[in-house]
Amino acid sequence: MIICHKKEELRHVLDGLRLEKQTLGFVPTMGALHEGHLSLIDKGLQENTKIVVSIFVNPTQFDNTTDLKKYPRTLENDIELLQSFSESIIVYAPTVEDIYGDAIISEVFDFDGLEHQMEGKFRKGHFNGVGTIVKRLFEIVKPDHAYFGEKDFQQLRIIQKLVEKHDLNVKVIGCDIYRADDGLAMSSRNQRLTKAHRKAAPFIYQTLKAAKVRFGTENANEVVQWVEEQFDTQNLLSLEYFTIADELSLKPIEIKQNTESYRAFIAVFAGDIRLIDNIALN
Repeated sequence: MIICHKKEELRHVLDGLRLEKQTLGFVPTMGALHEGHLSLIDKGLQENTKIVVSIFVNPTQFDNTTDLKKYPRTLENDIELLQSFSESIIVYAPTVEDIYGDAIISEVFDFDGLEHQMEGKFRKGHFNGVGTIVKRLFEIVKPDHAYFGEKDFQQLRIIQKLVEKHDLNVKVIGCDIYRADDGLAMSSRNQRLTKAHRKAAPFIYQTLKAAKVRFGTENANEVVQWVEEQFDTQNLLSLEYFTIADELSLKPIEIKQNTESYRAFIAVFAGDIRLIDNIALN
């Protein structure tokens, strides 16, 4: 397995692969790798000759400096996990300086309004940071295919819009949410949950599944009210938002149309750990 810490090292390795006309997949991560990441990597390995996995905690997408400081950094363990998984992985684990130089600032993007919904309302500047790092990584790696989990569905839609608006030559592939046996969506933040909060957290997905059933016979406002009432009964979980939105525009539903696809989005605090999830409704 090849490990690169500087973009020039990585470019040298990838130039050699391109001369051999090998296809290249890409999975960008912030480390603290888990089974969800491995499922993305596995799909990428099935569809490409080699795959690049980046490990980089991107400072510009955090609106909360405390969250940035507490975000788990487990590079040695991550590399060991990847080495045991496949020899066809190329790891890019850059420093902040290698990505940003002396100016750790975000570009400003227009994602046609996708950035103003849900997470955009609660995390100021978050999607400018996401757009900045993903665009720079795409420009460095130049992959044929890039793989993103649907747990961050809004992020997936924004990256698809980024590729479209900036005419980037990469195919973005969304992958199913990888869940623990009890339904909790896999996330690097899960390892920071207390035992009590981890035991309570599967309630999030249970509620999403029940909301999906209700959406078949009730209007969106009734479903939203029901979900809010369910979380009022929880002592260890605090609902930040629950929204039913159009899958393409991400705008909240107004009148249900049989020809449209909808998805329910949720953000919940388990103590000071923020968890997000979503589910397709139709």
